[in-house]
Amino acid sequence: MAAAIELSASPTVPPAPAAGMYWSRAVTYGRGPSRPLRAHTVNLIGEQLFVFGGCDIKTCFNSLYILDMDAMTWSKPRTLGQPPPPCRAHSSTLVERDLGSGKRAHYLYMFGGGDGPNYFNDLYVLHADTLTWSKPITEGIPPSPRRAHATCLWNDKIIVVGGGDGARALADVHLLDISDPMRPRWSQIKPSGTPPIARGYHTANLVKDKLIVFGGSDGHECFSDVHVLDLVANRWAQIELDRIVPRLAHTASQVGSYVFVIGGHDGGRYSNEVLLLNLVTMSWESRKIYGGAPSPRGYHAAVLHDSRLYILGGYDGKTVFDDVYMLELSACAYLPQITNFEIDV
Repeated sequence: MAAAIELSASPTVPPAPAAGMYWSRAVTYGRGPSRPLRAHTVNLIGEQLFVFGGCDIKTCFNSLYILDMDAMTWSKPRTLGQPPPPCRAHSSTLVERDLGSGKRAHYLYMFGGGDGPNYFNDLYVLHADTLTWSKPITEGIPPSPRRAHATCLWNDKIIVVGGGDGARALADVHLLDISDPMRPRWSQIKPSGTPPIARGYHTANLVKDKLIVFGGSDGHECFSDVHVLDLVANRWAQIELDRIVPRLAHTASQVGSYVFVIGGHDGGRYSNEVLLLNLVTMSWESRKIYGGAPSPRGYHAAVLHDSRLYILGGYDGKTVFDDVYMLELSACAYLPQITNFEIDV
């Protein structure tokens, strides 16, 4: 006769209710980044997360690491070609190309960044399927050297917004046309309307044809405003919000009709708060989140995978982190399926 087994809950960690979001630290394996990282970039291609660049307290890197999101196992692959120089606060934009017969090629377009005293405006491309770097010759006039800018991919064009060049914050908008990948062409666009004040360490999320720019700093003030750039009409509009939420060096991940803003600096201190920007009502929402949250930080990276938000690294003014945290969206897991909504400006 089998003995009955009595199961008891952990006395230290209360279970999350079925409808609750839950933080936990993710356990990873393999050869991860040898140093803690801040101001790095992450791009998800299938089940593989490409982590590039960034810095610790003193040194910038140009190492590429890949985290297998299913096995949570790190690897440091060998690449071909000439990689970008060590840099932080650069941008990495994923571009997919249809090769026919159900095959697709994946490219990471790296632009800008800096290593401390130096700021860059070079363009590098990683062919992610062959792990080969190239430095294409561009046409047109490139943006000035910068870091802490924001980018998005729209209709075979990479849009670059703002950043800083070490002397001042920037408010300009540039476009890299990659419809002919052998001859990428730079041009500057000058949208109508009132543009955001010059800034860096802001975020930009593309929703259909509208780019939502939130937060950032000009080196003096930490901003709380939200601006929408209608890329079809080529026009800026500012959104009136119900709350003032200043943030810089945060992450902003679109999950359906919401943008999840995590961490960053509010002008006075680092935060580990999770706020939801409702893109339909253009208002801020909060949710009760269970589990053990990551410590307050900014300059981290975030990625949405399998109805979970993952946070990698970051900095709190004293410590650079090498941890990975996971936010289980639970009852909000359906949100990525919500795609039929409009942004009213």
